Amino acid sequence: MEIIPAIDLRNGKCVRLYQGDYGKETVFSDDPISVALRWQSEGARRLHLVDLDGAAKGEPCNINAIEKITAAVEIPTQVGGGVRRLDTIAQLLELGVGRVILSTMAVENPDLMQEACRRFNEQVIIGIDARDGIISTRGWLEQSAVTASELADRMVGIGARRFIYTDISRDGTLTSPNFEAVSELISQVSVPVIAAGGISLVEHLTKLAELGAEGAIVGRAIYTGDVNLIEALKIIPQ
Repeated sequence: MEIIPAIDLRNGKCVRLYQGDYGKETVFSDDPISVALRWQSEGARRLHLVDLDGAAKGEPCNINAIEKITAAVEIPTQVGGGVRRLDTIAQLLELGVGRVILSTMAVENPDLMQEACRRFNEQVIIGIDARDGIISTRGWLEQSAVTASELADRMVGIGARRFIYTDISRDGTLTSPNFEAVSELISQVSVPVIAAGGISLVEHLTKLAELGAEGAIVGRAIYTGDVNLIEALKIIPQ
């Protein structure tokens, strides 16, 4: 299972939110490029970048930071946050981003989502961001009427090749992942699932690997030291 460090960008800084709340922000670094290089040096094989400003606004706002990080590291990146147009996907891929994460588009514009899956194939990941099993959109600021299970079925039907499942209520809390929801999604779909939200112990990573997750996105825990990335990478087969 791949362990993927998260770098959340807001106003050009590396931050973490608590349960996606923009009013509960912790700034971990003014220099996200150095953070990216640190995780690469500690053995990460991929980085997860989120444009928090873009997620709320509906269009990328930290393109400069994303471009610099992607150019600075030798490992692939996956980027999400505010990507709701095909030309934005193309722009990010042209910058060297490996995979683009689409969340709000999947709920609000399934026809465009289908075209994105057709055109960009494996370079598109569907973000399933759920609170109590219901999908949240637009930077987690709005709740839809769609369940995580419904969205997963719908996206598989239009050609989705990979999912990221995030339990919003666990995200940034250093509690534990929603193992039940992750397990249900893995059982439901026939494509890879990456888990996010609540990871605070290496044991959590071990359990996610046992459940069959393709990857696990780790954020706050590697910044606070609750999870030592070097040690975790030794324990979890990559």
